[in-house]
Amino acid sequence: MSLFWRTFLLLAGLLLLSVLAWFQTFRTLEQEPRALQSAQGLASLVNLTRAALIYTDPIARVALVKTLVDEENVRIAVRDEGDTFTPFEVDSPSHRVAQALIERLGPGTVVAREVNGFPGLWIGFAIEGQKYWLLADPARLETVRGRTWLAWLATALALSLLGAAVIARLINQPLQRLALAAARVRDGDFEGAHLDERLPTREIASVNRAFNRMAERLARAEADRRLMLAGISHDLRTPLARLRLEIEMGVPDAPTRERMAGDIADVDAIIGQFLDYARERPAQLEPTPLATAIERAAAPYRQRPEVVLRVFAPQDVAALADATALQRALTNLLENAVRHGRSPDEQARIDITVERRGEWSEVTVRDHGPGVPDDALAHLTEPFFRAESARTTPGSGLGLAIVRRAVERMGGECHVSHAEGGGLAVRLRLRSAP
Repeated sequence: MSLFWRTFLLLAGLLLLSVLAWFQTFRTLEQEPRALQSAQGLASLVNLTRAALIYTDPIARVALVKTLVDEENVRIAVRDEGDTFTPFEVDSPSHRVAQALIERLGPGTVVAREVNGFPGLWIGFAIEGQKYWLLADPARLETVRGRTWLAWLATALALSLLGAAVIARLINQPLQRLALAAARVRDGDFEGAHLDERLPTREIASVNRAFNRMAERLARAEADRRLMLAGISHDLRTPLARLRLEIEMGVPDAPTRERMAGDIADVDAIIGQFLDYARERPAQLEPTPLATAIERAAAPYRQRPEVVLRVFAPQDVAALADATALQRALTNLLENAVRHGRSPDEQARIDITVERRGEWSEVTVRDHGPGVPDDALAHLTEPFFRAESARTTPGSGLGLAIVRRAVERMGGECHVSHAEGGGLAVRLRLRSAP
């Protein structure tokens, strides 16, 4: 769960509990007095109607009933034993009014919401043994039904949730900016990672200030590292080039000259691997056909008689990759397989397979060599690690480390495992191109 949703849900839960507490307080302090007030008014109406019917002669009762209908919207009807009526629901606010009305008018009082199929506010009472129904206006209970305050309650809850979303977003925004800036620093974009240090919130401004100072130091360290790498490349490779030229011109023995030139080439390759591993370059991801990248990396090895390459790569499989970094990774894998994956007959048989598995595209480079012990398998992609069987061959121990680092910079994964039938299999997983 993201920080925004966690903060929003916590605030929403707090506000919901507050609204429910307010609702309970309303029921205790407002609804109950209103129910009693409504019951008192209805009881007074019934008592006045009863008194008027008792003390009015039969001739004037007709006029009295007509006046009650016209002025108070109250009707009087005789209550028969066969009348059917429906009381108010127990959990409704009107039920509390009915209970209070019965308490005021006596145990023989009946309060119903429907009589003989006719809805309304029906109150049953008796006058000198004769039973009557009083039909009052149901609007007298509207103040208790709660439609208005329910609308206000829903509005308050909606505004509270909206306020919770705004507050959660305000809390989450600085962290989002910090995460984006950290991602830019990770990719080497130090200039685009600057955060605002003049924010009104003191704590966030302090964090941004500390982050900017850290990014500036990292930028200076990166600039110094690039300068050092450029100096190493120039200061070491230039003497090597001169030494090779002097060997070719000054050593008459051809085998000796060839061995010395090979040693210099190995030193130059090792320096190149050191520089490749130390370089930090943001990955430029773009749709890259894997079959094309594999053919470019495999082209130099197809001319070598001791190398047997078999490639199974569909033309329609493409991955989101940096073409240069992918080329370097594939070249290192092939060179590693040629050096350490030879069969007893000194042939380097290499199988390259490309498959698409959902959102991932996989490249598997498998050799048929002697492999490595189980305890060394997990360390093959670590810098400078060399298995016991590889110590007699030239190299720096950075080949698979460079591959893993390049693939991870492209958002992929690198896995090394034992191949079925012997040898090693290195599987690269990259995001499939849309």
